[in-house]
Amino acid sequence: MIESISIAPEQLKHEPPTGWRRYFGFSTDHKVIGIQYLVTSFAFFLIGGLLSMVMRAELITPESDLLDRSLYNSMFTMHGTIMIFLWIFPSLVGLANYLVPLMIGARDMAFPRLNAVAFWLVPVFGILLMASFFLPGGTAQAGWWSYPPVSTQNPTGNLITGEAVWILAIAISGVSSIMGAVNFVTTIVRMRAPGMTYFRMPAYVWAVLSAQLIQLAALPALTAGAVMLLFDVVAGTAFFDPERGGNPVLFQHFFWFYSHPAVYVMALPAFGIFSEILPVYARKPLFGYKVVAVSSLLISVVSVLVWVHHMYASGTPGWMRMLFMFSTMLVAVPTGVKVFAWVATVWRGKLRLDTPMLFCLGAIMMFVFAGITGVMLASVPVDIHVNNTYFVVGHFHYIVYGTITMAMFAALYHWFPKITGRMYYEGLGKLHFVLAFVGTNLCFLPMHLAGLHGMVRRVSSYDPEFAFSNVLASLGGFLLGMSTLPFILNMVGAWVQGKQAPDNPWRAIGLEWMVSSPPPVENFEELPIVVSGPYGYGKSEPLVSNEAALKPH
Repeated sequence: MIESISIAPEQLKHEPPTGWRRYFGFSTDHKVIGIQYLVTSFAFFLIGGLLSMVMRAELITPESDLLDRSLYNSMFTMHGTIMIFLWIFPSLVGLANYLVPLMIGARDMAFPRLNAVAFWLVPVFGILLMASFFLPGGTAQAGWWSYPPVSTQNPTGNLITGEAVWILAIAISGVSSIMGAVNFVTTIVRMRAPGMTYFRMPAYVWAVLSAQLIQLAALPALTAGAVMLLFDVVAGTAFFDPERGGNPVLFQHFFWFYSHPAVYVMALPAFGIFSEILPVYARKPLFGYKVVAVSSLLISVVSVLVWVHHMYASGTPGWMRMLFMFSTMLVAVPTGVKVFAWVATVWRGKLRLDTPMLFCLGAIMMFVFAGITGVMLASVPVDIHVNNTYFVVGHFHYIVYGTITMAMFAALYHWFPKITGRMYYEGLGKLHFVLAFVGTNLCFLPMHLAGLHGMVRRVSSYDPEFAFSNVLASLGGFLLGMSTLPFILNMVGAWVQGKQAPDNPWRAIGLEWMVSSPPPVENFEELPIVVSGPYGYGKSEPLVSNEAALKPH
């Protein structure tokens, strides 16, 4: 005979914290983790932005009269690494964490605990990265490339140096990103809803899949290179020490084998954002959806064949220069396909110039300019002429800020009602766009001219002939800093007391818009059965066959 045991309901199920407390714990809900990524990365974005404004204050005059030169070099390194490893990568991963399971009809990511571990490594390596700034030697020795043999020098004689801790942080960052890549690829390949074929996936999901495939293929090279470099620094090995048989150029191959494809890891999700938002505010289907989807995969394949174009000035043989010049220019083909598709999507559409659409249009304009200068840099003679000058800095920032960060702002405004259940303030959003668009062009466009005339990067003083370009760039940098203020006011104010948002305020088409705002814990009461593609504007067929089951009771 079995004795019955009375169990209180609270013993059967542990309820997660509610309200703001749920974002400070080890949650496995992909939506909570997505918001944790976004908020954490934005905090580091503010730190990196403050560093850039201090540097632009130094560069507003030709003389080095504000900062010590070594301190300026440390700030330069910290700004670059914070913005790439602690802002762009985590923010894009956070957005994808939130959206991908909703878009493909899944209840969560494939490996929820691995997802949480990957996030909690971000504040760990973020703290290590920030600590490296204050340790002996700082982070100024070798810049954010950390090329040996400069990075392996240790004039302080200490075992724990700023350089060593900085390299350790980058290695941990690689581990976190590889974890995330395994999770995303598995989720997209194995956890799509019934009927969600590959060519019924949203273009954004295609972009995320392509970006994460690059992470799986190329990121282990940088992570392994960082570990080997760390051993050279702290354990006395000689992987990259030429005096003991090592090869310093080998590290450049490790670094750039990933770090150029990393540009597409950042850019592809931005392209996916454009492909999602433009149809909504143009009231038209995405033009050439299948071609846009396949072009993402083509970009991911070609991107791992271009890394040597960063090494034209490193004694690269002539035949190799020609080969990689061709492969680098080849990336422009699938990328151009996307641009033509976006233009065709908005052509004769019923445009609604709300804040997300403004950010998308502005970002695409700046991306086209960045693409033109990128093809110029792919050319061997041009690249050697402007190597290590402000032309490269200007081009790079048109990608990472003018395209990717502007796309992130577009996405945050567009999906803000879904994430929070509140509507943002349109007036503040448009003010943010105007300040950011003007500031971006004012800051980074003059850098191209200065670079063409020979101004080298990573200097705190320069010839007075470059003064005018630097004054304009500094004023633009300060304007970019100011543009963040209405964004913060908008996001915080709207989340706290904004107008209640309907489930689908934009009349968008996609599974994420068919659930409540914000979505329930496991996304769907019943898994959707997908019967058509995601861009049916103006068409009569439904997206799913069981729409009523998606609404929470």
